[in-house]
Amino acid sequence: MRIDSWIRTFFDNLYDGILIIDTDEVVKYINPAYTRITHVSYDEIVGKKLREVRPGARLPNVLTAKKPIAGVLREEFGVEYSVNMSPIFEDSELTGAISVVSNIDDIYKLYRDIGKYKSRVKSLENRINAIQKAKYTLDDIISVDIGSIEVKNTIKRISQKDITVLIFGESGTGKELYANAIHNESVRADGPFIAVNCASFQGSLLDSELFGYEEGSFTGAKREGKMGLFEAANKGTIFLDEISEIDLEVQAKLLRTLQEGTIRRIGSVKEDAIDVRVIAATNKNLEDMVQSGRFRHDLFYRIAVFPLIIPPLRERKDDILPLAYNYIESFKNSLKRDIILSKEAELVLYNYDWPGNIRELRNSIEFGINMMEDNEIKYNHLPVRLQSSVKKVNDIQKLSDKIKVVEKQEIIRALNLLGDDMEGKKKSAEALGISLATLYNKLK
Repeated sequence: MRIDSWIRTFFDNLYDGILIIDTDEVVKYINPAYTRITHVSYDEIVGKKLREVRPGARLPNVLTAKKPIAGVLREEFGVEYSVNMSPIFEDSELTGAISVVSNIDDIYKLYRDIGKYKSRVKSLENRINAIQKAKYTLDDIISVDIGSIEVKNTIKRISQKDITVLIFGESGTGKELYANAIHNESVRADGPFIAVNCASFQGSLLDSELFGYEEGSFTGAKREGKMGLFEAANKGTIFLDEISEIDLEVQAKLLRTLQEGTIRRIGSVKEDAIDVRVIAATNKNLEDMVQSGRFRHDLFYRIAVFPLIIPPLRERKDDILPLAYNYIESFKNSLKRDIILSKEAELVLYNYDWPGNIRELRNSIEFGINMMEDNEIKYNHLPVRLQSSVKKVNDIQKLSDKIKVVEKQEIIRALNLLGDDMEGKKKSAEALGISLATLYNKLK
């Protein structure tokens, strides 16, 4: 066996140890790294039969079997190392065998590094999963009013049924909060939850976001292509908020995805199966949009398998103050100070119509906290649009005063009809359903 100078130079500069024997098991070459790792010098081993110097050596077995042996752990004179062995063929003729020796400490370090990288990858996966998790549960939905309690009970019933849900509700009613709760109550709770505001994307841009695209599908496309949000939501839930804003072309692709359970990336010829639950939401009247041709009727019936109506805040008055105090509590924690609502402020909050719903309520509480002078939110600390409702409240007459007015009117009417003499007063008391003494007291 001959080792030319180029190969020798190459082996001499390798980090791992190299040992080569010929077919007579005579060591023909070792590199400096072999000496460093095994503590065996060049003169001790080169030119000698390997088993004379290394009685436990397995490299000669490779000559017999003509097959490689990998991952052998060796220990000689207290030195541990790992060996990979392979036969050497020249023109199909066996001419020798080679050992590649690695320091066991280097291998342990490599394992530790791999472990660290695995830990980092796992940490990144956990962070990605956390981003894709639904944040809110049923416990986060404050329900005191009977209307909102019924909605909450409905969610408990439908969440376990893997059906498409269409949430109707005015802007600011918290539709995404309810979508989160449905997902977390379902069997998909451990899967991803992907929320998409369809109004944020125009036409083909929404198409690429939802379904992804292949490499080079269009100008500006990423070289490696892109995964769509439906793929990202596989085994979980995708929440399509403001679904009324999807254009007709994308509506057609969405319908096919819902019917077939598959998606096709832009520029692809194949369809991939997905397993995704769809929750959609809108503040528009989709039935009117169907009638006017702006929304596909087949898609409407496909997404509205179970319609869920979220009542506006003005229709669930008993939720207003509990929600207000919930927001106050969160601000108390961040500001580290006590905050209270005056009775007048409570009355204003309760009687306001809340066209902006829960979002407007939170905004108003935050405004009041920034305007208050000590730790009490008074009615004049609330936004002007809320303060104007105080006039309407002040116009409300107390029941006791109203009753007195009505009693006076009825007594006068009875006396005018029946007479104000003794006999007329007796008949008036009888007609009014009171005693004559009570009538005299009221006349006074």
